[in-house]
Amino acid sequence: MDVFYPYELFAHWLTFSIFHITRDSFLSESVIFFIYDTLKILTLMILITHVMSTIRYYLPIEKIRTILTTKKLYGFDYFLATIFGALTPFCSCSSVPLFVGFLQARIPLGVAFAFMVTSPLINEVAIALFIGIFGWHITFLYIFFGIVIGMISGFVLDKLKMEKYVESFVWEEYVTAPKSEDKKPFLEIFPQISKEAFMIIKEVLPYIIIGVGIGAFIHGYVPDNFFETYLEKTGLWGVPIATILAVPLYTNASGIIPVIQSLIVKGVPIGTALAFMMAAVGLSLPEALILKKILKWPLLLTFFGIVTVGIIAIGYIFNFLF
Repeated sequence: MDVFYPYELFAHWLTFSIFHITRDSFLSESVIFFIYDTLKILTLMILITHVMSTIRYYLPIEKIRTILTTKKLYGFDYFLATIFGALTPFCSCSSVPLFVGFLQARIPLGVAFAFMVTSPLINEVAIALFIGIFGWHITFLYIFFGIVIGMISGFVLDKLKMEKYVESFVWEEYVTAPKSEDKKPFLEIFPQISKEAFMIIKEVLPYIIIGVGIGAFIHGYVPDNFFETYLEKTGLWGVPIATILAVPLYTNASGIIPVIQSLIVKGVPIGTALAFMMAAVGLSLPEALILKKILKWPLLLTFFGIVTVGIIAIGYIFNFLF
């Protein structure tokens, strides 16, 4: 069962029993979505910021960072980050707290972005649905190209040296790891760890609320067949158009795969449909609004630009192969 299922029950109770909003209405869909996702992301934010602060205190982060920044890993660091991203069942907005945690721990920017790109694109639920709908062949290629996008994006962003475009509060020193003999018990250091975690949350929370609010409006008020209608007739320009149309959406891979199936059944090329899906789950507008509090415009636009180009390229490859 979904660990966040109680939040879904709470959202339904609040919407129908307290707010008395009409069932099966656009407004009720938006309100439920907003309550559920806000609570889910806030919970992840609290949990992950506390965990990452604790890790920074007790683990030899300096040694780990030294390995990632000075050893010649020949791309293996990006690969590990994408695999970790594939193992975390987060949507694009839910990936942000862990992304911030990586930066706080001074993990290289490109490695953190490799995770950030892959995490919403690939998860075990999406893979299971892919296998059931499209078979092993297409599923394997989708996973392969999802990892490739993450690795290339991370590599390019590392080479561009854009750390200066991360907001200063992310780089501020909070709880740092002392020498082994000076480390305090967890209960003693916890107040300091918790203070650090909530300082980060305070900085980002308004943007989370705005981002999820936009996602909730789209979820409730954009008709289900809106995009199907337009993508059927796009022809050669279908892949970039699908990518651009999908950006305002806010969903996860497992939620949009049935939509992709319906697009393909209605005649939309598979690469165009997959580009639509990858952009929806990996380049959402709500994610951009949340990231804007963490990243300055040059880095945010570069990140979205690199991933957009990668998604379009993969869309054309799938159209060519199938």
